[in-house]
Amino acid sequence: MNELFQIFILDPIFNILLAIYQVIPGGDFGLTIIVFTLLVKFAMYPLLRRQLNQTSLMRKLQPELARIKRAAAGNRQLEAMQQMELYKKYGVKPFSSIGVLLVQLPIMIALYQVIQIMTMHRDQIAAHAYDAVEKFSSVQHLIQHPDQFSQQMLGFISLTRTAIGSGGVDVALCVLAVIAGITQYIISKQIMPTTGKKRSIRQIMADAAEGKQADATDMNAAVAGNMAKIMPFMMFFIMINLPGAIALYYVVTNLVQLAQQHYILHQDEIEMDEIATEAIVAKPAKKATTKARERAAREGNITRIVAKGTLPKKGKRS
Repeated sequence: MNELFQIFILDPIFNILLAIYQVIPGGDFGLTIIVFTLLVKFAMYPLLRRQLNQTSLMRKLQPELARIKRAAAGNRQLEAMQQMELYKKYGVKPFSSIGVLLVQLPIMIALYQVIQIMTMHRDQIAAHAYDAVEKFSSVQHLIQHPDQFSQQMLGFISLTRTAIGSGGVDVALCVLAVIAGITQYIISKQIMPTTGKKRSIRQIMADAAEGKQADATDMNAAVAGNMAKIMPFMMFFIMINLPGAIALYYVVTNLVQLAQQHYILHQDEIEMDEIATEAIVAKPAKKATTKARERAAREGNITRIVAKGTLPKKGKRS
């Protein structure tokens, strides 16, 4: 497994960084990491866009999910079945966000190992460098003079030490850790579903103690809200204990993702609003009896919401 990780993930990332390092003026490894991060984020843009399209669609489906919950009247099996039918109808994949994590995690692990090679095991550079990359002048210089490798970005941001360590407190790295926490919070708030009035976990547990069955939607919203508050602090403490290069990569990743998410979610809101104006009602509008409304709710008679890319052609109705 370690050998496969090295061949397919570690060595390619290591050589991409060396290739970028070759063209960065002054051999600034921090700027190399920034350029590498930008390349990674733009390469992942289609994956992020699909994920956020799902997030936008889930937001629009919240009223329908609430309507299903009311119509089910406590029947959890019926509610779950209708929710799954709704997700299937509009192509919703609740676990699509895992894809971005599965790509990001190995990159961070590989980057951490690359930093260890560049700082503590420079004698291994030639072993990991591809033949073509090894011919670069900057790489040859590193192999021949490993002690001349610059471990700082712009001359003052350390890439190898931690924010708080044996050498004392590094203010620049602490600032990076704070930015990592703040951007993590904003990212979480951007994609958090809007579910109307939110209930705390304490309120939900109090209802459960009185014999009321806990609602999964309310519980999920409460957990997501708490995680959005806790994660920034977790990321801050994680980043002050990791090398500056990792903190730099994470901060740049978050800043780019903030911009991408803002653009994608704004575009999705415009498209969803346009779709909503063309919503099709299954039956002509008329005054319905209470029984008819209940029957329609049970049958899942919902407003038509179309996922991106599935709009009907002009002049036709599905």
